[in-house]
Amino acid sequence: MRLNDDLVVLPLSVARNGQSIVFNLSLITDAAHGPTLVDTGVPGQASAIAAMLSELGMELRDLRRIILTHQDHDHIGSLAELAQLSGAEILAGADEADAIDGTVLPRFALPETLAQRPELREVAAQYRPTPVDMRLADGQLLDLAGGVRVIFTPGHTPGHISLFLERSRTLISGDALRADDGRLLGPNPAFTPDPVRAAASVQALVALDVAAIVCYHGGLVREDANGQLRRVAQELAGA
Repeated sequence: MRLNDDLVVLPLSVARNGQSIVFNLSLITDAAHGPTLVDTGVPGQASAIAAMLSELGMELRDLRRIILTHQDHDHIGSLAELAQLSGAEILAGADEADAIDGTVLPRFALPETLAQRPELREVAAQYRPTPVDMRLADGQLLDLAGGVRVIFTPGHTPGHISLFLERSRTLISGDALRADDGRLLGPNPAFTPDPVRAAASVQALVALDVAAIVCYHGGLVREDANGQLRRVAQELAGA
């Protein structure tokens, strides 16, 4: 779904426990600098992503860069395959890059995580570290689509980042926020080990003038995006 001139939302489905789960990837479009994919789904979804790009008249080899919001398996799962097929430059937050390039284990592959969540063992076994070409800093401005601002939003993971497309006033929130049928929600508390930092991250996002928010889990929030962001920040502050 094309949201505006700078962004296409790519709904990527996966079957889990007999249900269909949808991840909302983002494709930043820029005629001068080429397309940029944000996040990559779980392992084995490269072909589904390629099919969605094909519907837009693109191929995987057209991707110029892939940005990862954080290290979780449903965000970096198909990274290695996509990187190999596309040759795209890989970008990630400075504090997440070590878990993506294999310097340290990502949290889903840690022994203590697998002891608590044995269903992740198969995903962990499929994990293939991928070199990170650029480590992004908080506040860094990428010369894409009229300016893409990197915003450090830790809490869900230690180095989680969100992206703000300044020209279209679009926030790609990763897992710093969720949505449910257009209603904005805070991060999933079950998978957010530092709720205090997560709340502070949402509070920092309130300073933005946001027209739309793309949540990886839950999709698009457009109605009164600024007001909804303030509401969630207040709810988290009072939690």
